[in-house]
Amino acid sequence: MTTSSSALLSVGDIDLCVETSGDPRDPPVLLIAGMSASMLWWPVAVCEAIAAAGFFVIRFDQRDTGVSTSFPVGRPGYSTANLAADALGICDSLRLDSVHVVGHSLGSGIATILALDHPERVRSLTLMGASTGAADLPPAIGRGPELPDGVASRSAAIEYLLEDTRACDGLSPRFDEDRIRKFLVSDVDRAVDIAATISNPPGMRFVSPEGGDMTAIAHPTLVVHGELDSLFPLAHGEAVAHAIPGASLVVLPGAGHTLLTADTWDFTPPVIGHLRAAER
Repeated sequence: MTTSSSALLSVGDIDLCVETSGDPRDPPVLLIAGMSASMLWWPVAVCEAIAAAGFFVIRFDQRDTGVSTSFPVGRPGYSTANLAADALGICDSLRLDSVHVVGHSLGSGIATILALDHPERVRSLTLMGASTGAADLPPAIGRGPELPDGVASRSAAIEYLLEDTRACDGLSPRFDEDRIRKFLVSDVDRAVDIAATISNPPGMRFVSPEGGDMTAIAHPTLVVHGELDSLFPLAHGEAVAHAIPGASLVVLPGAGHTLLTADTWDFTPPVIGHLRAAER
């Protein structure tokens, strides 16, 4: 049985909600979610399985998500470099010198910044739903809803997020609208400011790592990508795996971009195997 706890940690001048699972003496694994995604987008079953395999698992609400610090709508005032610094701040608060980093989508971008600019803090990388950003890669297949000027109501937020998720996952046969809507309701109802969650992250500054591009990553790396990802078609994941020396690729059959349409048992065992191999 794994144990879990949550706390609001002060990191610099903001507060971040952090939840841990497992034994703090075990090797730590930091999970970084995608854009506008709270910690809930990392399934509890995945956290528990990784913890049961002998790891100390950390998931958290990034800025403007969940119950972490929210910024004025339309004025995020932060960058991807700040999000990377937040991740390091959590590690410092938990007294962790280095961690295995598992990122999804934007979280993979943050993980890449950590690996390139703070390599001594990273034990291994798992990059899910990632892209190199190369101009010659296929464009998004789906088209999400226009970013609203404001979120008028709870129901409007849920509908916006449902259509945004459909744009990412709509090609997957596992796109179950009722199930996904239920999940989104729980995420929206937990958020301190869902308008900030929707509006601010897309408006942040995106900066490149100072330590080079993905070809300079020297950590053991696993790339995981949905077969039917509409936001970053599979060629993006293949490009990431090709760019990083020694990286391996796991394709999730029938999955879209988010983990809402992935079978957790298609990716959890390979992730655990990767973490164990990196520890050896």
